[in-house]
Amino acid sequence: MKSTVSGKSVTWRNWAGNVTARPAREVAPASVEELSAIVRKAAEDGLRVKAVGTGHSFTAAAATDGVLIRPHLLTGIRRIDREGGTVTVEAGTPLKRLNLALAREGLSLTNMGDIMEQTVSGATSTGTHGTGRDSASLAAQIKGLEMVTADGSVLTCSEKENPEVFAAARVGLGALGVITAITFSVEPLFLLTAREEPMGFDEVTDSFEELFAENEHFEFYWFPHTGNCNTKRNNRSAGPERPVGTVRGLYEDEFLSNGLFQAVNYVGRAVPATIPSIARISSRALSARTYTDIPHKVFTSPRRVRFTEMEYAVPRAAVVEALRELKAMVDRSPLRISFPVEVRTAPGDDIALSTASGRDSAYIAVHMFRGTPYQAYFSAAERIFTAHEGRPHWGKVHTRDAEYLAGAYPRFGEFTRLRDRLDPERRFGNDYLRRVLGE
Repeated sequence: MKSTVSGKSVTWRNWAGNVTARPAREVAPASVEELSAIVRKAAEDGLRVKAVGTGHSFTAAAATDGVLIRPHLLTGIRRIDREGGTVTVEAGTPLKRLNLALAREGLSLTNMGDIMEQTVSGATSTGTHGTGRDSASLAAQIKGLEMVTADGSVLTCSEKENPEVFAAARVGLGALGVITAITFSVEPLFLLTAREEPMGFDEVTDSFEELFAENEHFEFYWFPHTGNCNTKRNNRSAGPERPVGTVRGLYEDEFLSNGLFQAVNYVGRAVPATIPSIARISSRALSARTYTDIPHKVFTSPRRVRFTEMEYAVPRAAVVEALRELKAMVDRSPLRISFPVEVRTAPGDDIALSTASGRDSAYIAVHMFRGTPYQAYFSAAERIFTAHEGRPHWGKVHTRDAEYLAGAYPRFGEFTRLRDRLDPERRFGNDYLRRVLGE
C-alpha cells in the first residue's frame, strides 16, 4: 500500500460546512514511518501539520494552511489482548468499523457516543462522550497511545510509560502530536435494554437525580417551545436479544428521525414562524419503546440531518438549574429553535483537558439546522453555561479562550507545559489552538 499525496491546494470542509481551510498539501500516509517522514519534511519546509478525521468537529481544531494529514490508510485492528482486556487500533479507523469488528470478536467498548462516524483519534482527541453514571468518555477508556511528535519521533505512553504524556494526550486536541494508534480497554460483548419514553420537562427535571441514580445510562432530549422531552434509559441485561423490528426501525429511526425531521427543518428554516408548531408535533412523533441489543446498536443512532452544535459540560449538580434557565431564555426570546436540546452525564476522570476532568459532569448540547443562523441562540446559551462554570466541548462551537479555560481546568497549566516541551515550535498549531491554549 502506498501513501497518496496531493500537490495542489484544495479546500477542506468539515461535516457541518461551517469550517473551511486551504492546506498547502494533503498527504495520506500508509505507515507510521511515512508519517514520521512527512512531519520531518514539513518542518524543513516551515509548514504546520494537522491530521483530520471525518470532519465531525464543529470547530477549526483540525484546520490548517500547512500539511493536512488524511489518516484513512492507517486503519484496522493491530492486536487484541483478550487476557488483558484491550484492543489496539490504528488511529484512522472509524468508530463504526471498530464497533463492528469488536462485536464479531465477541467484545465491546464499555461506553460510546451517540454517533460512530468519527475516527477513533478524532473522537478521543476532542473528548467525545456518551452518557453514563459510572462509565466515562471514549478517552477515559484508553490504556495506551502511540503518536508521532514534532521531531518525527514515535512516542508511546500509558499509565506506566511516559505517564505525564498519557495524562494529557488522551484528550490532546491534536496539539501534542499526531496519534497513530490507540489501545482501548474492552470487555466481553454484553446486552443493553433501552427504554425510550416521552416525559414532561418538569417531570424530568424534578426527578433528574433519581433517574440518573437508577440507570447506568440516562439521557433526554427537550424540544424547545414545548414542555415535552424524550427520555432514554440504557441498562445491562441478561437477555434475550429483542432488537427493534426492521419495519419499526426504518419508520422511527430513518423516516421520522431523519427523513421527515430533515423535511420539517427545511420548512422551519424557510418559515421560522412555523417552528413552534412543528416542535409540538415532532416532540410527540416518537412513541415509547423498549428493546434489547448489543451495545453499539443501542448507544448509537444514525444522524443524517446536518446541523451546527454547541455543547457545554457543567457540574452535574448544576445541570437542572442551567437547563431551566435555558428554557426560560428561549421562552421569552424571539428565537425559533427546531432542534431538541440533548442532556447527558459523565463521571469525573483524571485526564487533564477532559471536560469531566476532576468533577462529575452533565452536558447540555444545543443545535441548529445547517444553514440557519445560530449565533444569537448559541451566544445566549453560552452565557448561561459559563455562569455555571461550564467547559465547552473542544470539538463544538464556542467562543472561549485560553484565559477562561485556564480558570475552568485546574490542570490547564500541566497540559500547556507539556505542549511547550513536545512542540516548542508549534508544528501542530493552528489558529484554534492559539485561541484555546495560548501562544
